[in-house]
Amino acid sequence: MPATFSYAGRTAQPIAQPLPTRVGGFGGPEGLAAYLRQQRVTHVIDATHPFAAQMSRHAIQACAQTGVPLLALQRPPWRPGPGDRWHRVPDLDAALHALPTTPSRVFLAIGRQHVQPFLQRTPHWYLLRIVEPGLEVPPQRGAVVVQRGPYALEGDLALLRTHRIAWVVAKNSGGHGGQAKLLAARALGLPVLLIERPALPPRPIAETVAEALQWLGLPAHEDRAAPSADPPTDAPPA
Repeated sequence: MPATFSYAGRTAQPIAQPLPTRVGGFGGPEGLAAYLRQQRVTHVIDATHPFAAQMSRHAIQACAQTGVPLLALQRPPWRPGPGDRWHRVPDLDAALHALPTTPSRVFLAIGRQHVQPFLQRTPHWYLLRIVEPGLEVPPQRGAVVVQRGPYALEGDLALLRTHRIAWVVAKNSGGHGGQAKLLAARALGLPVLLIERPALPPRPIAETVAEALQWLGLPAHEDRAAPSADPPTDAPPA
């Protein structure tokens, strides 16, 4: 079955895929609908990051307009275990206001796009981990680590200890590749502000690649979970 993999273009060097790849937005739901018609797309799998809500909504609208079946490939969210000190918050703004008022050292694991409000509106020192260089923070306000996942528990334990982190702020993205920071926080007894996923309209959901292949009518040779590294923020038409 011919397929196309779509990236939003926010990462300069995305992970290579074994499919023809396009990069860039579609121009909203109308643009995506036009693309689906032009390319005679028969199925769409939305494998975007769980927090790429705008693209997911555009895919839902475009598929409704064109009558193209849509499936979301979405890894399960993280669930707390014994020893976790999680404080669930509905969004980034709630996380910002839930941090303590006294200056603290915070591992801010939310991606580079939403860092500025935390730097501008709070007194904390922030550890920021990004996949590509380009983000600069004054040394008195934080440090930047350039590293691409998946991450290991030992490495994240060392990271939190080295920077004397007192709080962790993270999105509930799910998957194994980014879970190490939560396991490290548990091991160190650190509180975590966990941002819940944005609400989306109902849609069919698969949690594994095997389920998605079955939905396409293809044989599933390997039962793998949905990707654990941050996926693209465009819906990849298949």
